[in-house]
Amino acid sequence: MNSPAGGRTTSGGGTSIAFERSGTGPALILVDPAGGFREVGPMRPLATHLASHFTVFAYDRRGRGESTDTLPYSVEREIDDLASLIEAAGGSAFVYGFSSGAILALLAAARGLAIPRVALLEPPLQVNGDPRPSTDMSGQVARLSCSVAARRRWSTG
Repeated sequence: MNSPAGGRTTSGGGTSIAFERSGTGPALILVDPAGGFREVGPMRPLATHLASHFTVFAYDRRGRGESTDTLPYSVEREIDDLASLIEAAGGSAFVYGFSSGAILALLAAARGLAIPRVALLEPPLQVNGDPRPSTDMSGQVARLSCSVAARRRWSTG
């Protein structure tokens, strides 16, 4: 395992995205929840743990930490940021997203970015007092998951 190395990539509209790369192995990009960035949140300890198996990219989402922002905000711009990070990672990367980062990871995979595997932790689903997820968000996640699955042939190996 190697020490984290800082880097930058430029996304659409000139937004500068700051990241740290550590470890060796297949590329893995960690996507923080909305309020998190490298200095605040769970991804840095997770990156340290996973660096023995992956080349881990932990980054500051646009407008957070050391990354800049280009207005107006849009989810599409955040997906463009992920595309830029995937290029910096060599053109393909696994993606792990937490909370709103899970939704971004799924949207990026559905858009057809070079993401061979995606892992989601706690995508935000509203329950409104009912133990079943609301049809709006859970339906959207289900449709996106089907869209991703239809574009890829999954292997079990």
